[in-house]
Amino acid sequence: MAKYFDVIIVGAGPAGSLAALKLARAGLNVCLVERGQYPGAKNMFGGLLHNTPVLNEMLPDFWERAPLERHVYKKVLAFMTPESAVSLTFENENFEQPPYNGHTVFRPAFDSWLAAEAVREGALLLCDCTAEDIIKKDGRVAGVTVKGREGTLRGNIVIAADGVLSFMAEKAGLRKDFKAKNMGVGIKLLLGLPEATINERFHLVRDEGADISFVGTTGGMGGGGFLYTNRESISVGMVVHLDSLKASGKAPYEVLDELLQHPQVRKLVKGAVPLEYSAHLIPEGGFTAMPQVYTDGMMVAGDAAGLCYTNGINLEGINLSMTSGVLAAETAIKALEVGDYSARTLSLYKKKLDESFIIKDMKTFKNAAGMMHLERLSRTYPQVLAGILEKLYRVEGMPRSKLLRLARKEALKEVGLKNLIADGIKIGRALL
Repeated sequence: MAKYFDVIIVGAGPAGSLAALKLARAGLNVCLVERGQYPGAKNMFGGLLHNTPVLNEMLPDFWERAPLERHVYKKVLAFMTPESAVSLTFENENFEQPPYNGHTVFRPAFDSWLAAEAVREGALLLCDCTAEDIIKKDGRVAGVTVKGREGTLRGNIVIAADGVLSFMAEKAGLRKDFKAKNMGVGIKLLLGLPEATINERFHLVRDEGADISFVGTTGGMGGGGFLYTNRESISVGMVVHLDSLKASGKAPYEVLDELLQHPQVRKLVKGAVPLEYSAHLIPEGGFTAMPQVYTDGMMVAGDAAGLCYTNGINLEGINLSMTSGVLAAETAIKALEVGDYSARTLSLYKKKLDESFIIKDMKTFKNAAGMMHLERLSRTYPQVLAGILEKLYRVEGMPRSKLLRLARKEALKEVGLKNLIADGIKIGRALL
């Protein structure tokens, strides 16, 4: 098999499919290569999709037509110790208004739908087709070799959107060696529950959804837990730092089981039926761990470009991926107009990224990745907070301290002044 395309996109995830949609609408000959049996087949089953401007621009009515589960109405941040939980709940009536702030989705369904939108506009989708290597001509990337449909695909430009372990970026010499401290492991269990039970248990109505973040449930490892509601299931899991997981000697499923056995989590998952277990790597290095995102004849988008970061509460990824796919497509359109596919022309992609919210946010929170490796953040500080509230609420017939004095005493006892100052500086640099 050999065919020539204007643009070849490797990976039919959100970044690749939106890039294909943008290019197909411009009338270009686009090939979207997917190694799974269908787009989304290789993704973890659930996810949170935020309503980003680029998605609204490309598909203004997506929230009416896409296979979405629930719109996220309730956000909960829970600080956990083995015996207690301190929760901050945020509910916003503005999140009840369409097109809504965000949704829970099943990635296999959503990714397939998004790729189908690109196909409807004229893109060619090749599934069960693994890109194995790049083809070079006159020093630039000019196509890929594929397995599954043996042969080659040749084109003017290749966009690599093939995930965190991007082999295309590696083959092109754009990606540095992976470091465990820059990677996270997402561990997720999909649990079936009746819709009525979910609504009652999480205090929701209609298609409202809840998104809960857990701090202090990782047994001292860096990272955190999560739970969010689908229509007739809940997704519960953790994201832990790869180096922490390796040092613990535990398997991912053992870490997840500890979360499920926490008294507060056990109440939320009571009676649920296991449907699917999955784990995958997540780029967590942030801005400083990004690879080079362009070279002669090729650009890198989404997780393949390391476009993921944490702001201390949220892990931002899919919205960055979709935006990067569209920016790569815009750059490809410009390059095809002038007939120049060199790195000099494709450097426009990096400029577009730098001018977008993507790199600006990644720079703003570039120190947050290091902050999240603080062991005390996931182990000691939830204990401090729980200790303060326990002493505040417990009635013992003893004189009480003022709140500030109580907090200072508890923090100094558990953390120590030197560590408290050092952590405050590190957290301040990351978030303030």
